[in-house]
Amino acid sequence: MSNKGRLIIISAPSGTGKTTVVRRLMAARPHLIHSVSWTTRSKRPTESDGLDYRFVDWDTFQKNVAEGGFAEWANVHGNFYGTPLNLIEQGLKEGQDILLDIDVQGSLKLQDRFRGRTLSIFLLPPSPEELERRLAGRGTDDPQARKKRLENAKNEMALQKRYDYRIVNDDLEMACMEILVLLDKDCPI
Repeated sequence: MSNKGRLIIISAPSGTGKTTVVRRLMAARPHLIHSVSWTTRSKRPTESDGLDYRFVDWDTFQKNVAEGGFAEWANVHGNFYGTPLNLIEQGLKEGQDILLDIDVQGSLKLQDRFRGRTLSIFLLPPSPEELERRLAGRGTDDPQARKKRLENAKNEMALQKRYDYRIVNDDLEMACMEILVLLDKDCPI
């Protein structure tokens, strides 16, 4: 493990495969700490509270905002998401490397707040058409929500140059391998 913990940030438009990539990275590097974001959105059938997200109501989320409990928080696709501050501060203090899968807004806030302690990776879909196909194929959003996610994806992809690295997820195994190489190169763990 590195002497100086870092935040390893993975961001991607919805449907790019970020969750799948992060699960593979955690399996390959089980000593990484995974930061579980809080959200006010509804839990999907395949998700588990505390593993995928911490699902909370709006009042609980706002109380945590008021108490300064988030390292960052944002409204994404009409729901609130936040990164718990205590996990980040404690992990960095102990020299641990923390893996975060967060939206672009949150990533940029963390990159600014923890300057010099982040390794940021933007995961890209192979094409806009493939992204649209993946979003439709997962069947978790109605057509209006998918449209909103695709519109947001354009804005998110416009900010990819703010990341240290960009990786196209057209082959899951290759994308994961490229990230593992980056972790070993830039963030020895």
